[in-house]
Amino acid sequence: MDWQTPEDTVPSAFITEATARAVIGKPPASGAWREGDPPGHRSFVSVGSLDLERGGHLPVVRIAYETWGELNADASNAVLVLHALTGDSHVVGDPGPGHPTAGWWGGIVGPGKAIDTDEWFVVAPNMLGGCQGSTGPSSHSPLGREWGAEFPFVTIRDQVAAQVAFSDALGIERWAAVLGGSMGGMQALEWAVGYPERLERVAVLAAPELSSADQIALNSVQIDAIELDPRFAAGDYYDAADGEGPSRGLALARRMALLNYRSPTELNDRFERSWQSGVSPLGGGGRYAVESYLDFHGNKFTRRFDANSYVTLVGSMSSHDIGRDRGGVAAALSRVTAAALVLGIDSDRLFPMPHQRLIAAGIATSIDGGAAVEISSPFGHDGFLIEDDLVGFHLARLLRS
Repeated sequence: MDWQTPEDTVPSAFITEATARAVIGKPPASGAWREGDPPGHRSFVSVGSLDLERGGHLPVVRIAYETWGELNADASNAVLVLHALTGDSHVVGDPGPGHPTAGWWGGIVGPGKAIDTDEWFVVAPNMLGGCQGSTGPSSHSPLGREWGAEFPFVTIRDQVAAQVAFSDALGIERWAAVLGGSMGGMQALEWAVGYPERLERVAVLAAPELSSADQIALNSVQIDAIELDPRFAAGDYYDAADGEGPSRGLALARRMALLNYRSPTELNDRFERSWQSGVSPLGGGGRYAVESYLDFHGNKFTRRFDANSYVTLVGSMSSHDIGRDRGGVAAALSRVTAAALVLGIDSDRLFPMPHQRLIAAGIATSIDGGAAVEISSPFGHDGFLIEDDLVGFHLARLLRS
């Protein structure tokens, strides 16, 4: 594992020889947390079986989670934080045994910060289908081996149903707030629509009301990149030696995704047409600096994530449609009763601002009168992870509402 700050939470940077050395060596067949690995700061709870929206069934579901702060006597100060596609439950804390990266929202969650853990009890679960301790493709099935590609199809609604069962297991009947960005924002919105009686406030950050054809197209080519890697072996690669897993396909999928997580302005301003070294990329075998940036982070990613989980979760993102079987998006949004913050980023090319404007306009209980908050950031979609002051200000405002 590489003990590095997550690339999602910092601006793009040139890849030096020192950082390149962090990914020397063969990657594991899977970067998933596995039984026998150090638990780190995780706790685990079984929530029983789960029938899935599209007809599948999971006989046993386990959720890995972390907490900060103290739950008060009447359980009224609990805040649920939901992570993005490649995040996990490690919202705050240093990297170390069991945690391949530092916390992804350490500038926002903590004592005296926007989500003040001296006041709030913060809970962050790893989502269903993930690879950092919750039930997913790298977990053992009833057959005694990894689920692999046999893991059933799960939707955003299934992931939220698992989170509701998790809430019951913790004894939390109603969350003071449910907060999420990107894929976590899809889940937060599903909470507000599907379980309005279970939360007082909701924050939907850089997330859409549904995954559009453009977004589904991006998801589909990422899945193809993984499944076309011969070492993917139809999802049965967990016993492969280091370097013999589907790392090339997974790294390529990550590189594709990074292009939509960051804005073209940031990449252009930071890298321009610079070379990675003195060797020319103009037919001389050298590389542009931006190519090396993508390569490094793609390779680094394979050391902390699982290819089957990536396929599963990207499919879940494509399933997202808040209006499905609810009479359409407008009818679904009319169900929301929680005080709502809807926030987007002006340079986001993955889930651009029209999505957030539509959501905010459809929620009668928006704290901004039906308007979405638009923050200005050069960092594109990842701005919700990087712009601590801007995002934190509005989250604190929601929690005071």
